[in-house]
Amino acid sequence: MIIQQVLLLLLLWGYLPHPCYAEMLFRRTTDHQPKGFVSRVSGSDGKALHRQKRGWMWNQFFLLEEYTGSDYQYVGKLHSDQDKGDGSLKYILSGDGAGTLFIIDEKTGDIHATRRIDREEKAFYTLRAQAINRRTLRPVEPESEFVIKIHDINDNEPTFPEETYTASVPEMSVVGTSVVQVTATDADDPSYGNSARVIYSILQGQPYFSVEPETGIIRTALPNMNRENREQYQVVIQAKDMGGQMGGLSGTTMVNITLTDVNDNPPRFPQSTIHLRIPESSPVGTAIGSVKATDADTGKNAEVEYRITDGDGTDMFDIVTQKDTQEGIITVRKPLDYETRRLYTLKVEAENTHVDPRFYYLGPFKDTTIVKISVEDVDEPPVFSRSSYLFEVHEDIEVGTIIGTVMARDPDSASSPIRFSLDRHTDLDRIFNIHSGNGSIYTSKPLDREISQWHNLSVIAAEINNPKDTTRVSVYVRILDVNDNAPQFAIFYDTFVCENARAGQLIQTISAVDKDDPLGGQKFFFSLAAVNPNFTVQDNEDNTARILTRRNGFSRHEISTYLLPVVISDNDYPIQSSTGTLTIRVCTCDTRGNMQSCNAEALLLPAGLSTGALIAILLCIIILLVIVVLFAALKRQRKKEPLILSKEDIRDNIVSYNDEGGGEEDTQAFDIGTLRNPAAIEDKKLRRDIIPETLFIPRRTPSAPDNTDVRDFINQRLKEHDVDPSAPPYDSLATYAYEGNDSIAESLSSLESATTEGDQNYDYLREWGPRFNKLAEMYGGGESDKDTS
Repeated sequence: MIIQQVLLLLLLWGYLPHPCYAEMLFRRTTDHQPKGFVSRVSGSDGKALHRQKRGWMWNQFFLLEEYTGSDYQYVGKLHSDQDKGDGSLKYILSGDGAGTLFIIDEKTGDIHATRRIDREEKAFYTLRAQAINRRTLRPVEPESEFVIKIHDINDNEPTFPEETYTASVPEMSVVGTSVVQVTATDADDPSYGNSARVIYSILQGQPYFSVEPETGIIRTALPNMNRENREQYQVVIQAKDMGGQMGGLSGTTMVNITLTDVNDNPPRFPQSTIHLRIPESSPVGTAIGSVKATDADTGKNAEVEYRITDGDGTDMFDIVTQKDTQEGIITVRKPLDYETRRLYTLKVEAENTHVDPRFYYLGPFKDTTIVKISVEDVDEPPVFSRSSYLFEVHEDIEVGTIIGTVMARDPDSASSPIRFSLDRHTDLDRIFNIHSGNGSIYTSKPLDREISQWHNLSVIAAEINNPKDTTRVSVYVRILDVNDNAPQFAIFYDTFVCENARAGQLIQTISAVDKDDPLGGQKFFFSLAAVNPNFTVQDNEDNTARILTRRNGFSRHEISTYLLPVVISDNDYPIQSSTGTLTIRVCTCDTRGNMQSCNAEALLLPAGLSTGALIAILLCIIILLVIVVLFAALKRQRKKEPLILSKEDIRDNIVSYNDEGGGEEDTQAFDIGTLRNPAAIEDKKLRRDIIPETLFIPRRTPSAPDNTDVRDFINQRLKEHDVDPSAPPYDSLATYAYEGNDSIAESLSSLESATTEGDQNYDYLREWGPRFNKLAEMYGGGESDKDTS
């Protein structure tokens, strides 16, 4: 390949004008414009021959790219007709790459390229040349512009924009069906030679696919390629420049071609006959099983619709197509009965929902199979003759009367006997009962429509051979009404008559109610139980009546209350009646008939003293009695002697500081019951507010009689403890002995001050603040109080 490229370069070099013989000649003109590009060649006589201007552009140099020589590549020569060869002129080069990529010999005008040039980076360079006088630095020729064009060589192979292409084509496509077009690009100059002319060929993928050499379009090459046989193909395409000739550069790419599915395969059942089984107790809608026809196609081309086309169970079963699994689910359409029929035969058809007309010649796109369904026997529960029962009975029937009968049978062929029972949760009062053998329901208690008009029972039927297999049915019992209740007053009537009433005056309108509910509605009749000289009843014939007076004037002094018996009757059979008594009070009324007072006791009181006045007087007497009792109690309390009689009687146990007690845990301090009954003291039970240093056994003391005064009892106990050295001071004042050594108050215990009481001065307690005022009064002022007494 390298030798071929070198030969190609040599051929191109021979056809191109050699840049070593090119020079730019400057002539002086009036408009300072360069006239042409001139090449000088020496003749046989050694004289310079002047050739006329060539036909190509005078201001253009050509340079071959990718020069591989060790020396600088010669581009061309600049020359001015003012140059005498004495070195007085200086050539200057400027423009693209001047001084770096292109350099000029300022004496001779020779231009060289300093490095390899890649046409794909830049195809031409625009430069400017000028000749100046070396001494004066003044231009002898105007500045001229020229172009160095880079001639291309085949140094770039064709490349594809993607390393791998993905394409698809329907299966069973005709030969020549376009799959995809791939295009390779070549960075070489397409306008010069064949360096960028690309030809495509297929390296891998034959004989299934082909490629057009000029366009790169990949087409199918075999007919009836079946996706079910092979779905994926890998095709390798080569792009080669130089028109595909030897020595050209090439590039490859891979094309993954997938055959897409078309509906060219009909569905097929794997079996011609399918057997299914189902218990006869299966409810409607139960799935029995499934059938599935296989289809080699995919997606929508494999979608199948199932239907039952024939058979003796078309009305008993349905089939539903499961879209996600493409199965036909057979379900129960009507209840099954093993005793009626045990085997059903169905003809199931599966057909494609999307059929391609191009492939009708492959046959019908559907298939059929026979499905046989066997019904299995199940021990079924009893079956009632009705879904529910309704019985109507009058409320006055006798206990034990049969109100109705329920019937049930065993649907199995064995026909087991049935046992009936009542669900007692639906008859908590046990008003009804049932005969277990024949299902007759009878009453066990009297019925009352006014208590309950409906009874909702649940009857259970069970096989004797299999008691766990049961069935329930609802039985509704409606209690019919019988006229067994007498009408009564609708409400309680508070009736009064004025003392100044006239004969025939309306004093009350009454009505009645009845618990019974006759079909024709209620009709009540009102009358008096006996002739009454004072009042009468007038029936309004609308289930109400009016109470009227029969005479003028009534007096509370004579009779304050009248009782009027009224008889109320209904019109149903048998007629029921009751007597209601109206209480009629005699009251004083104003001229308009408004009641003022009906109290009979007010007649017995003296004039001017009402009931309110008597109540006020009674309350005043009670208050005076309470005040007298309180005053006596306070006076008695003041006469009681204080607990502390004198200064000598002050002991730890009776100082008033202990009124607050020993806290919540002190359950024994100053228990009066304990003081009166010392025998009730528990043994070895010490106070919990003081921890004694040593334990000792408490001494038993003789109990005091119940009538002993508390003060005498305490004094006796104090004397006993004064002479007992082992008795600690169990009182709340003993806590002062535990204030610490640094207390300025020192100890206030009476035990320590007993021997020095006469020499001790307690006046300083007043200086300690208001907290010690009580101590100051007890100890500091004791002598003066004693002296004055």
